Amino acid sequence: MTVSNMQDYVTVSIADQLFGIPVLEVHDVLRGLSLTKIPLAPPEVAGALNLRGRIVTAIDVRKRLDLPELEEDENCMSIVVEHQGEPYSLMIDNVGEVLSLDLNELQPTPVTLNSRWKEISGGVYRLENKLLVLMQIEQLLSFADNSTIAA
Repeated sequence: MTVSNMQDYVTVSIADQLFGIPVLEVHDVLRGLSLTKIPLAPPEVAGALNLRGRIVTAIDVRKRLDLPELEEDENCMSIVVEHQGEPYSLMIDNVGEVLSLDLNELQPTPVTLNSRWKEISGGVYRLENKLLVLMQIEQLLSFADNSTIAA
């Protein structure tokens, strides 16, 4: 019996950078969000939305990673994940394909990567023409642990 070292990732793009999120951590993919602003929330919190009766906090991943904001007319997408039992909607530019990658080919995060990105990176895969940064959801949402985010 052979042990599989393959891991499936949903690829997402944010400002032309490719990120991978483990498939099992993705609960929903949404488009065309109707957000309600949350007063006094951290800048990364874009608002809240109602998803099948659950209040979901929307996180602007561009702000979290110090990237320029999307133009208003561009259509934003979102991936819903869970962190400490709470649902979060990660606002991204696009959802790509699901890639099955070999864990043996995972490389450490480059030291030259932006410090905000290094915080959330679980390593990188060198694809044919792009670098895929593995997004650690716990790290991405770690700012939420120390604040009073309430939807």
